[in-house]
Amino acid sequence: MILFKTYVHLRPENGNDMISKEENILFAAEKLFAEKGFDGTSTREISKAANVNISMISYYFGSKEKLYEKLVEYRMNEGQFFSKDIVERTDLNEWQKIEKIIDQFSDKIRTQKCFYRIMQREQLHAENPQIVEFLKQTKMGFLSMYSQILEQGLEKGVFTKNPPIYLLHSTISGTLFYAFNAKDMYKEFLNDTEEESVFDETFYTELNKHIKHLLKDLLGYEENK
Repeated sequence: MILFKTYVHLRPENGNDMISKEENILFAAEKLFAEKGFDGTSTREISKAANVNISMISYYFGSKEKLYEKLVEYRMNEGQFFSKDIVERTDLNEWQKIEKIIDQFSDKIRTQKCFYRIMQREQLHAENPQIVEFLKQTKMGFLSMYSQILEQGLEKGVFTKNPPIYLLHSTISGTLFYAFNAKDMYKEFLNDTEEESVFDETFYTELNKHIKHLLKDLLGYEENK
């Protein structure tokens, strides 16, 4: 498994927290990579967007390729951290852990639009072997997490069905990513004229409820059991 330096300070795409120079470069690059792709983005454009000297990219990251790898590691680690925290909580039963994972995963897709656009592109056209391996290891980590929750839920009688783990993973990730990619089309089809933020609130609330409804049946969870 690839080992990277881990950042402690985490920040959403549109947050206003104080950030380091490295993070400033990462976030500027993230927006450009989402808009123009890796090959279509130059280090000069990144330095201009980050308002730093172009030499700072080499100083902090070494190259555009290494900067890109660090961005993927940075964002993917956020997902690993929140999921690990949920799994270890003792105040939640296994169904409640599934609900928390759905809510937080959905929120990350909603608030980190640029990064997940990049990831959708990488799923189809990944060429950097380190990123391919890192994405694979991240997915394997989520599969292990779901397996652990499912096994514990079955042992405790929280769940009554034992579906293939890939159905659990694909129902959550697949549904969220497809809906994320198609959101603008749905908004247009519904002739929705509300502000995007207003539409997003309703859209993701209903989407989360839908995924939870599917998983209740998939896992055999009865709320008032």
